[in-house]
Amino acid sequence: MTKGNATFINQLKDHVGQEVTLNGWLYNSRASGKIQFLIVRDGTGLCQCIVEKGKIPDELFEQLKRLGQESSLSVTGTVRADERSVGGYEMAVTDAQVIASSEGYPITPKPHGVEFLMKHRHLHLRSQRQWAIGKVRHTVIDAIRRYFNDNGFVLVDTPIFTTIVGEDQTSLFEVDYFGRPLHLTQTGQLYLESAAMAYGRVYCFGPTFRAEKSKTRRHLTEFWMVEPEVAFIDLDGLLHLAEGLVSSIAQRVLADNRSELQTLGANIPLLEKVRPPFYRLTYSEAVEILKGPKTREFMTRELDNLQQQKKQMESRIAELEKQQAGQLKQWQQDKIAAELIDLRGELEEVNTKIENNPKHDQLAAEFTWGKDLGGSDETIISQMHDKPVFVTHYPREAKAFYMRTDRQNEKVVENFDLLASAGFGEIIGGSVREDDYDRLLVRIKDQGLNPETYDWYLDLRRYGSVPHGGFGLGVERTVAWVIGERHIRQCIPFPRLMDKVYI
Repeated sequence: MTKGNATFINQLKDHVGQEVTLNGWLYNSRASGKIQFLIVRDGTGLCQCIVEKGKIPDELFEQLKRLGQESSLSVTGTVRADERSVGGYEMAVTDAQVIASSEGYPITPKPHGVEFLMKHRHLHLRSQRQWAIGKVRHTVIDAIRRYFNDNGFVLVDTPIFTTIVGEDQTSLFEVDYFGRPLHLTQTGQLYLESAAMAYGRVYCFGPTFRAEKSKTRRHLTEFWMVEPEVAFIDLDGLLHLAEGLVSSIAQRVLADNRSELQTLGANIPLLEKVRPPFYRLTYSEAVEILKGPKTREFMTRELDNLQQQKKQMESRIAELEKQQAGQLKQWQQDKIAAELIDLRGELEEVNTKIENNPKHDQLAAEFTWGKDLGGSDETIISQMHDKPVFVTHYPREAKAFYMRTDRQNEKVVENFDLLASAGFGEIIGGSVREDDYDRLLVRIKDQGLNPETYDWYLDLRRYGSVPHGGFGLGVERTVAWVIGERHIRQCIPFPRLMDKVYI
């Protein structure tokens, strides 16, 4: 039986010189003569457990030597500090017990393709990279909840089945609800507005669904979003709220997950810059930048940098391929193969960027006022800034019906998008809501929606309407930006994509 008073690997620093027991799984192992090196994981970290022949029964020594990857076991031994070991601590084993042996574990230390790993996602979560992403995601979610809970917000759970359109009608998932057509929620915002009239400061946090026919690495059909809504607030107040939230997320991750960030190769210095104030642009200013010489110069420099990166990667790949052809031990072959997989993937991305550079440059140069900013436009703007940047006051016709028309300029609405730095684009979208009954009714009709369906929503303007607003922050996009992961599918445990649902 496993020991109920087992120590966790992340607690080993408090037990140096003591004998403890770890319960976990065999992550990797190698043998060298009369010594075995077992890398054990327990969900909190990795620990190298050193097994010496003669220190344990011979039968147990041989059993551990034959143990397959991901076998579960309990290991007892003395903890000692060693900065060369994974995690900085190791264990000199005095006893062990195999709980369940594992044979033929499909995800070996050798490299695997994306399709293979996604089909084995239930096992892939045990890998160090996915484990680190999951730890960061946990911190991001906890930081979000703490920020709102500590600032007087009330959590309100909004429905998953809805009768109303919150965003684009074309991206609704329709479901048969006992013979009646309903939709999976795109946003909890409209319901949350009614709660804000009751509690003042509220938020919801849950899954949302978009039937967008997009296969880009920034899209999921099911993702998690947090949405605050505040009564008696203006656009500037919303920007301060979003700025505080994103800054608190960055600082929490830096404080709690620095080792995971290092494992993931995140840009820690860039993350350390995420402090107020953020940059602020109006939509019109952003359009001027996109169409102006600043963007032409930036895109030229970016293309030069990409081509230089390509040369360096190709040189490194050629060097590794030459090494691979030599006489190497299996672990060396595996290490080179893994690096080649990563490099070839990165090279493919660089080649795609090189190919898209002139296209995106041309799209930016030909951008016309009145269109919504596209993904490439957001990428260009965010790449030009070393901190997140707000873009405010978009054209009214390009935005949702509920956004408040700017009374100083009827062509725009009082809204904003927050673009994450380093080219990651939008992670937040929000606005002040239209609080005037007549204006809102006109907007509902203009967008071809049935006013009767929104009668309850209009009630909020009939009975004590006040200035109010809110925004939505996408969890997966935020995690991707924080860790520097370009593929959003890696930032949720079980991704749902337009063309694939693996498990």
